[in-house]
Amino acid sequence: MQLAATRIFTDDVDALVSFYESVTGLSAERRHPLFAELRTPAGVLAIASTATVRFLGEGAAESRANRSVVLDFLVDDVDEAYSGLRDRVGGFVNEPTDMPWGNRSLLFRDPDGNLINMFTPMSGRAS
Repeated sequence: MQLAATRIFTDDVDALVSFYESVTGLSAERRHPLFAELRTPAGVLAIASTATVRFLGEGAAESRANRSVVLDFLVDDVDEAYSGLRDRVGGFVNEPTDMPWGNRSLLFRDPDGNLINMFTPMSGRAS
């Protein structure tokens, strides 16, 4: 088994795609006006309109309701990423912080409120 993608349902695909393109530096592949994918070497972040939820089953998903999932993005230098994001992110949950499990992490939310963690393993940082 292989995890193929993580999908976010949103009421505004264009806004969310634009946000993720801006913070990741990736270009989304738009398969349909209601769906887009951002591909990384490790996996795919899919963004779908809530208009597609009816195909899954009424009420199967809801936008802006996530409070239990974090999207983790490995970056070369979390402090550098923070500097580059200050103009593009409305507010941060935390500034770059050393975590007890060995990562330096930066947390913020996308426009729909989904939590994003950009991190760098501290073992990979210059002292």
